[in-house]
Amino acid sequence: MLSITGLTKRFGDKIAVDAANIQIDEPAMIGIIGRSGAGKSTLLRMLNRLSDVSSGQILFEGEDVTAMRGAARRQWQSRCAMIFQQFNLVPRMDVVSNVLHGTLNRRSTLATMFNLYPQSDIHKAIDILDRLGIAEQASKRAEALSGGQQQRVAIARALMQDPAIILADEPIASLDPMNAQVVMQSLRDIHEEDGRMVIANLHTLDTARRYCDRVIGMRDGRIVFDGTPEQLTTGVARDIYGAGADFSEAATSTEIETLDRSKVRPAKVYA
Repeated sequence: MLSITGLTKRFGDKIAVDAANIQIDEPAMIGIIGRSGAGKSTLLRMLNRLSDVSSGQILFEGEDVTAMRGAARRQWQSRCAMIFQQFNLVPRMDVVSNVLHGTLNRRSTLATMFNLYPQSDIHKAIDILDRLGIAEQASKRAEALSGGQQQRVAIARALMQDPAIILADEPIASLDPMNAQVVMQSLRDIHEEDGRMVIANLHTLDTARRYCDRVIGMRDGRIVFDGTPEQLTTGVARDIYGAGADFSEAATSTEIETLDRSKVRPAKVYA
């Protein structure tokens, strides 16, 4: 399904990602962990083709993603949606319009200029917001929402693209524990209910263990671990973060694990 072979990214003399090899045969929820600067974000940006590849190959369902240019590259970016730590919403625009921006790659320039959307797309956007538990925020400006709500709007925008893969770059790094739990559960539900592949860069070990089917550990641009959450022992974590690490960067999110679930409003998920 997704095959990454010898994927490398160089910035001058610095190697940010060093000959990464990953094979994913079916949709899964995958967490990528490691210190800041380990190459996690660069790896996702290459997968989405926001960043060019220095060497190596990305294949998805037999198609060579690394060879895509122009319209083919833009089409791939619709199939491989990206969610960012800082949400990347238009602050002064209403929520539903931000979600509708997920259709920009398939709309004409004229329709984009005049902000024209088919009724079917508007209804779909509201349905997605409802699924994520924030339909009541549809008419508000994005800047009026909390961080957790804004991240769910970003997830809704990604879903509007109807992607095969969702890439999430540190999606909960700027959120409080309760909102972090809601966002991670939303991503997990999307994977389970829709059968979509989700790949998320994460700082916290407990979050990776709790929500992911598979965990990939990166250190100094190299993949040093690829296994199940059960195999992610303290010893393995020290290999990923360094023998002398105090795990401050990998701070186990105990708050997320011990939250009273009765106080968390779950995202709605419909078939």
